[in-house]
Amino acid sequence: MSLPDREKTGVSFLLRGIALAGLIGSLALVSACTVRPLYSNAPLSTGSGASANSELASIAIKPVKTRYAQQVRNNLIFGFGRGAGEPASPAYSLDLGVTEAVESSALVQVGTDQDEPTAGSVTLAAGYTLSDTATGKVIAVGKRAITSSFDRPRQEFAAYRAQIDAENRAARELAEALQLSIAQDLVRHGKTPG
Repeated sequence: MSLPDREKTGVSFLLRGIALAGLIGSLALVSACTVRPLYSNAPLSTGSGASANSELASIAIKPVKTRYAQQVRNNLIFGFGRGAGEPASPAYSLDLGVTEAVESSALVQVGTDQDEPTAGSVTLAAGYTLSDTATGKVIAVGKRAITSSFDRPRQEFAAYRAQIDAENRAARELAEALQLSIAQDLVRHGKTPG
């Protein structure tokens, strides 16, 4: 039998100490984290009585001018109020601007000498400004975009209807993305003092 090498024992002891210090440091960092569901009924911040659901339900969305923007607005109203409609006395005001881009995504060679589009995509992009109705102070500004694809058949009405359906899908998905983004903005706003 031989005795352990003193150099290896010292290095091993040092590595164990570093590993233990790293473990204790990471436990301290993890213990400072608070994770909770975004749409829970818990208050947005310590000392606040408002939950994310009640804050979202108190957002009034300003009128928009286009059909696809109205689809986004309607989906947001439904999502914010969980089906209850617009708030009677809103705490926040949301200014929404939605733009649309329609593109042909694929070209397929047809029996003639012309290429004919067979697929398209609709991209809806929304910019928003969330402000406090009492003070007029801007709380958050953001942008989101969603693309939805569709088949473009040869018949004109069928192609138009497919594009409208793609707009509706994109509007629904964009409203969901905006709702999540605005909920996160409200949580961040609730954590800041005054």
